[in-house]
Amino acid sequence: QVQLVESGGGLVQPGGSLRLSCAGSGSIFSIHVMAWYLQAPGKQRELVARIFSGGSTNYADSVKGRFTISRDNAKNTVYLQMNSLKPEDTAVYYCNADIKPYSTSTYPSAYWGQGTQVTVSS
Repeated sequence: QVQLVESGGGLVQPGGSLRLSCAGSGSIFSIHVMAWYLQAPGKQRELVARIFSGGSTNYADSVKGRFTISRDNAKNTVYLQMNSLKPEDTAVYYCNADIKPYSTSTYPSAYWGQGTQVTVSS
């Protein structure tokens, strides 16, 4: 059974920083794309950033220059460093990863974490 567990959310003032972490555990043979999504109240979940196994990255326009995604393949962990936070960044942040649980798995499957709340407010 594969699990993704996020940590690092909380309350921060505008202009502040937070670092989110998401660690994978259980039966993991390989992890391909790892990503962070956010979901604000009453809105659809949207992509914040993603990082491929080779290290290339994509960012939503709204976070470019402020957020940095990285991963530690040895620890099956993805990070999101969030700087210059704004009130509009307030949301539940979800970790997502495409994982092959076994060497015999034909295709990776998508897994989600439980979410961590980020609130930016003075």
